Amino acid sequence: MKKIIALVFASSLTSLAVAAPETYVIEPTHSMPRFEYSHLGYSIQLSRFDKISGTITIDRAKHTGALNVEIDATSVNTGSAMFNTHIQAADLFDTEMFPTITYKSNKLTFEGDKVVAVEGDLTVKGTTKPVKLTVNSFMCMPHPMVKKEACGATATTKIKRSDFGVSKGVPFVGDEVTLTIPVEAIKQ
Repeated sequence: MKKIIALVFASSLTSLAVAAPETYVIEPTHSMPRFEYSHLGYSIQLSRFDKISGTITIDRAKHTGALNVEIDATSVNTGSAMFNTHIQAADLFDTEMFPTITYKSNKLTFEGDKVVAVEGDLTVKGTTKPVKLTVNSFMCMPHPMVKKEACGATATTKIKRSDFGVSKGVPFVGDEVTLTIPVEAIKQ
């Protein structure tokens, strides 16, 4: 009887451990948020940010989690050093006053075991607005190189840059911006 009680107790502890939230740290070399917008109607321009950090917490058993992302706005990369400086000026990102862009969420939407959406607050240039991300891909598995559990996702959304005080050039330069956020994160 004691063996049965010990076995039941041990298995209940194991199930509690599996249900615990897991925290992953964003791996910056494979996580580069990018943004697209219409340039005078001629073309869709694509730029990115080269520096990102943050954490993702997931409780797969409870289908809950949190996301805390910080983007270094001074790492904007348009492909042109001159335009990188221009886009950081006060009338656009104003990186001297607002060097970071953040996204914080405590609401992940799951379908089965996969995260399919994230609702949170995006802060750009000191303005915070609710933004829902659609998660186009999501996967967790042991990372073959670092030999730790890792999760990866690609999320997208559309915002109006004028909602965040980044409206120089509107309507000639598109107000609607498509954000794509690919991230890979390693379990702590």
